[in-house]
Amino acid sequence: MKRIVLITVSVLVLLLGFAAWRLLGPATAFQRDKYELYVRTGMNYEQLLALLEKDTVIKSPSFFNWVAGRLDYRENVKAGKYEIPKGMGLFSMVRMLRNGHQTPVHFTIAKLRTREGLSGMVGRKLECDSIQMLKFSENNDSLAAFGVDSNTFMTLILPNTYTFFWNTTPSAVLKKMAAYSKAWWTPERVRLAEEKGLTPVQAYILASIVEEETNMQSDKGKIASVYLNRMTKGMKLGADPTVKYALRDFEMKQIYFNSLKAQSPYNTYLHAGLPPGPICTPSQQTLQAVLEAPKTDYLFFAARPDFSGYSNFSSTFKEHLTNANEYRKSLHEQISIRDSLQKKKKH
Repeated sequence: MKRIVLITVSVLVLLLGFAAWRLLGPATAFQRDKYELYVRTGMNYEQLLALLEKDTVIKSPSFFNWVAGRLDYRENVKAGKYEIPKGMGLFSMVRMLRNGHQTPVHFTIAKLRTREGLSGMVGRKLECDSIQMLKFSENNDSLAAFGVDSNTFMTLILPNTYTFFWNTTPSAVLKKMAAYSKAWWTPERVRLAEEKGLTPVQAYILASIVEEETNMQSDKGKIASVYLNRMTKGMKLGADPTVKYALRDFEMKQIYFNSLKAQSPYNTYLHAGLPPGPICTPSQQTLQAVLEAPKTDYLFFAARPDFSGYSNFSSTFKEHLTNANEYRKSLHEQISIRDSLQKKKKH
């Protein structure tokens, strides 16, 4: 009798050990370090289980199904991105999915020029596709809640690293970015903008032009002062980057006379004042440089002939012509040297 009891207990222990191993031990079937599971909004349990089987994520779909029933997961499927590490146990896996413990999605915005560019980035990173984001950014009724319209929409986007859940909606994406922008615009920064006769939106638009004009931080405030002075005098801004934006040709190396006739409200050679919206997302450093732009009498600037990336500034057109001609002369000399070297290589 003792022998039978001992055998029975041993079998039960083995069965319990096996069950515990199946529940708590490694349950994944893939070989790589992790599997990223995307549970789309509206996906039901049967579709989820079919996906796990198709991608050979779990060793035993039947055990997964049993655990899902015990943990009440079948009726509580939550959309999102979930990272399943190699060797994860069934119990931990189902509990993570049932509780909606998503893996955050991080993406960094540097310089973007268009709504389409932002929408494409969001569409690549999150569940909502680029078309949904683009439509939202063009809907003035939806944007009114954020104090912007389809032209000024991008003024809410400050370059930064943002963290979202994969199933975040376009509205929630903009809400988070708008909150970051609002926090950046402290009362002191708003005051600095007002002292220059600008609203935060206008300061952002001006900063977007400055951003496209130079990479040299020490020149940014002076370039901003040029445009502020032109606006004060009623001059057109005449900013080359706005022509590129109007033509949607961001790779243009040189602005030709015909390009200056581009029929667009963004062409500041044709239209006075700032364009209706930003032409890129300026860095926070550029925005700050605009707010702290020095008072100058500069009305013009031209690239230095040493190709350092810095500019020479002037208050009269005569001075500007001298600076511009010096740069053109150096540029032509560089081109001649390059062409000469290329000819020598061919021979």
